[in-house]
Formats: sequence, C-alpha cells, structure tokens
Amino acid sequence: MMHSIQKITSTETYPIRHIVLRAGKPIESCQFNGDELVSTLHFGYYLNHQIIGVISIFEIDNSHFIAQKSFQIRGMAVLPTFQKQGIGEALVKEAEKFCTTQKADLIWFNARTTAVGFYQKMRYEIVGAEFEINEVGPHFLMFKKLSMGRRN
Repeated sequence: MMHSIQKITSTETYPIRHIVLRAGKPIESCQFNGDELVSTLHFGYYLNHQIIGVISIFEIDNSHFIAQKSFQIRGMAVLPTFQKQGIGEALVKEAEKFCTTQKADLIWFNARTTAVGFYQKMRYEIVGAEFEINEVGPHFLMFKKLSMGRRN
C-alpha cells in the first residue's frame, strides 16, 4: 500500500468534498470562495495513486483573533471507508507544517459539531457557542496557535 500527501488542484478536491461534505448537493457547491487564489493550497492524501482525502488552506484572517498571519482550514474530508485510520490527522498535520513554513501564528476553521472531538485531540480549542451554517449544519469555531519555533 503506497501512500503520500501531495499538493493538488482545487478541482481535484471536488469529488471527495462532494461525497463527504456536500452529499446530495450539486457539484458546484464543492467550489469554495478563494479556491483559486495563489495563496490557497490544496493537499490530497493518495493511496495507491487514488485520492482518498483532501484538505484546503486559505490565507485569511478571522476578526475573532488578533494574529499577524492566519490560515483557515476548509474542506477537510476523508472518504467514509478510510475514516478513523489517521488519514485526517495526517492531512491536518501537513496543513500545520505548511502554515508554520509560512510563518503563520494561527490556524482557525469552522468545525462541524460532529468533528469537534477529532480536532480537540489535535489540541484545537473552541471559541464561542455552536452556530448554524446554512444547509450544512451545526459548527463551532476552532483554532490553534502555532509557535514560531518548532515544538511538539
């Protein structure tokens, strides 16, 4: 079983986003604002030359945080058959590594309520109360501060 994480294009994220995050919705709903920006990065988790998980990173600030440079994670998705096998964690760690190389001091995102536990295990914290994202469901704003120096 060969696996790797590689940079991919935004359109390569759509099939996975569609199945996991936008099931039953038109494929157009898989396109996110800012997907095509030069500062946006997409990673795919390949297993035997097939993408089974994706994550996207947007350089964007959130007014809840005072940060020099922050990135938002969006579209983190792993095909159902491959969930709970450490693939999502590997993708998030890859995103964190990239953000650290970009000298970012914060990563934030809107996590589905069902995914909060997953992110808490990776030391992300909740800010504020649960809120609803139209046609997607309940979410929490979560974040993690990145230290400038390397530490685990």
